[in-house]
Amino acid sequence: MFLAASPPPKPLHSAVLHDLRARIARIEHGATSPRPNTPLPLGLPTIDQALPAGGLRLGALHETVGAGPDTEYGAAATLFIAGLLARLPGRVLWVLRQADLFAPGLAGAGLHPDRVIFAEAGKDVLPAMEEGLRHAGLASVVGEVTGRLTLIASRRLQLAAEQSGVLAMVLRRSQSFDDPVLAEPSAAITRWRVVSLPSPPALPHAPSTPGLGRARWRLELTRCRGGEPGSWIVEACDATGHLALVADLRHGSVAQTERRSA
Repeated sequence: MFLAASPPPKPLHSAVLHDLRARIARIEHGATSPRPNTPLPLGLPTIDQALPAGGLRLGALHETVGAGPDTEYGAAATLFIAGLLARLPGRVLWVLRQADLFAPGLAGAGLHPDRVIFAEAGKDVLPAMEEGLRHAGLASVVGEVTGRLTLIASRRLQLAAEQSGVLAMVLRRSQSFDDPVLAEPSAAITRWRVVSLPSPPALPHAPSTPGLGRARWRLELTRCRGGEPGSWIVEACDATGHLALVADLRHGSVAQTERRSA
């Protein structure tokens, strides 16, 4: 269900935020246990070991973007976020600029739409995110951001996440894959790029036969506060939200694996 709202003169007093406050209040009323202070692991030791906390730190801001033509739509990045949140208990607030997200598709990565509050916020994505992050009754707040994410705006999100312990995820979108604003600094403690790669043949014993095998991504950690960037070839999130490391990586480099996939 989308919470549609027309652009108001004062975003902080919009009908979207008023409705969000009411919905989140009902969620918090039913909360009975405090949020654990443990990180959210990606489930692959080779990646989790590269993160200082052994996973994505809760109560912090993380940034994700697609690559190539998918930079505009962020399909792979959306499924990456959905798979992570599928393994984090609780309700999720997903703030959209426009109603172009196919919500049932999130279920393919393990995040059932019944767990998600969808809010179409127009130009008020960042204020809606900040409002949601103030409420510890949520597991995560996701915001789809088109255009600049300034240091001031991202710091406000980071501070709100720290205070509530809620995981903040920003999905960056742009019509241009080389948009310079995507490389501008932000307060996010990790920054990820999800690159779609050719899927393997469906029949391993017939590699020349076209097929629709499990999707593959090059998952790039381009920024990590207190850690080192890295790049991994993975199989996309399954129906339980879990990634898998491509077996070919045990026998060659990332570049060699990409050439074989192509």
